[in-house]
Amino acid sequence: MTVTIWHNPRCSKSRDTLALLRAEGIEPEIRLYLKDPPDAHEIRMVSAWLAHPVIDMVREGETVFRELGLSRSSDDELLIAAMADRPILIERPIVIEGEKAVIGRPPRRVLDIL
Repeated sequence: MTVTIWHNPRCSKSRDTLALLRAEGIEPEIRLYLKDPPDAHEIRMVSAWLAHPVIDMVREGETVFRELGLSRSSDDELLIAAMADRPILIERPIVIEGEKAVIGRPPRRVLDIL
């Protein structure tokens, strides 16, 4: 089983999720998505695996969200392009296993896909 975490080490939820995975005996591939951002295609795939609206992947509280004029009713492709261009907009952490994904908020949610 290959598990990947889109991780931001400055985020407590991301750190907690990584610690939870390790406590479960899982050493995930760590993708520092701010340094190695996913492209629009990857974001679109992960969004489909999450089985949630694209807006659920977006950090709406980020200043850039407002600066770009984005809203909850923005078109999915516009949101995907914005996340690809400015990965700070991607909600964290996201844990991926195969073709399943979950946002680790709260961190214990990741156990649902493992």
